[in-house]
Amino acid sequence: MTRFARSALIIIDLQKAIDASYHAVHGPRNNIDAESKIARLLARWRTDKRMIVHIRHDSTFPESAYRPGQIGNCFKEEVAPLPGETVIAKTTNNAFIGTPLEELLRASHVQELLIVGVSTNNSVEATVRMAGNLGFDTYIVADACFTFAKPDYYGRPRSADDVHAMSLANLDGEYCTVIETETLLQNASASGPR
Repeated sequence: MTRFARSALIIIDLQKAIDASYHAVHGPRNNIDAESKIARLLARWRTDKRMIVHIRHDSTFPESAYRPGQIGNCFKEEVAPLPGETVIAKTTNNAFIGTPLEELLRASHVQELLIVGVSTNNSVEATVRMAGNLGFDTYIVADACFTFAKPDYYGRPRSADDVHAMSLANLDGEYCTVIETETLLQNASASGPR
């Protein structure tokens, strides 16, 4: 049986708002090349005609750069959806809450989810936890996700790599399997049904 033949690539919140100046408060990000790795995965999934789902965060907070009607709500060009690709809008940090994502995946007979995007410890983690709890075979592509430095609960500064690594540790083996882009591309079949 071929791995990832009936998988969906779920791309979370890769919008221009992630580069907005208000993120500077959190500190620098990690995985600077995450977008290029996601673009490689996108190209492969498009070539193989597999399911791709772009998740767009439509913030309801007036001050948010993710609020609809602003440039920050737009997808980043290098990973933007092509005409005909599925785009699902969400208003919480979980791509399953208040959206048709689960229904779409079930109707398409998709069992494996490959989740990438931003930020690792927020919308990515919330979505991965839900996916695992719903019974999907879930993979988080570690080097195709990123987050930002921030202090921990006790006020100690943590680097983006620390925040990212702890989020992956919380998820791996219980809610999902952590995988890297190269491993995923090497293990994906040459082609698979959409």
